Amino acid sequence: MSDFIDLVCPYVLLFFIYSFLGWLIESTKLSIQNKKFINRGFLLGPLCPIYGFGGLAITFLLNDLKEHYFIVFCMSIFICGIFEYLVSYLMEKIFHARWWDYSDRVGNINGRVCLRNLLFFGLFCCLMLYVFNPLFLNIISYIPRWLQLTLSIVLVVIASLDIIFSSTVIKKLERVSTEVTDNTDEISEEVKEIIHSKSKPYRRFIEAYPNIKDKVKYKTWTIKQKIQSKTEEIKEKRK
Repeated sequence: MSDFIDLVCPYVLLFFIYSFLGWLIESTKLSIQNKKFINRGFLLGPLCPIYGFGGLAITFLLNDLKEHYFIVFCMSIFICGIFEYLVSYLMEKIFHARWWDYSDRVGNINGRVCLRNLLFFGLFCCLMLYVFNPLFLNIISYIPRWLQLTLSIVLVVIASLDIIFSSTVIKKLERVSTEVTDNTDEISEEVKEIIHSKSKPYRRFIEAYPNIKDKVKYKTWTIKQKIQSKTEEIKEKRK
């Protein structure tokens, strides 16, 4: 049991550390841009799992290449680029929405990855491999085994529940998002307001991913039908 804890738990905790740091970076950047706090990320909690999985991937794949700094930097860009592209593609297929779009940035590939972000990821991965990993793993080593196991189990359970709840909210948001789209100029401000007047989880996703309602892909006739229906509903209420 002790071997299992020594082998698995430190990296489970490392996953959550990097997921939290990723959420902190993304939320801080978006909050500064919007001049108000915005909880960025797929989950409702303070985690961006893409950073956690990316951090572990770099740790396991490049740890033996630590002596070759330039190779580590280039491979980090390559691995993160593939990872971000695949995550963007899969999330679009699952939820029928583009969660981020870099089409207006230099050196982008299908709007899913861009050169600026890849350079940032390369630098961040180097810092992670040479500075953060030794620091965090050393701190974790001082935590008693039973506490490492307890923390790992609790965090996995909480994150799993968050994934289930967040996915449910997003699937409902997907249906709500059919009421608006950037490809249709006919949408009134009142219809847009309906989206913002939804419950807090809905508003949170719209604030965290302001373009999500603009990237949902549905048949034009379905969109127009729903807009017309919602507009007529508003008119009926005004009578």
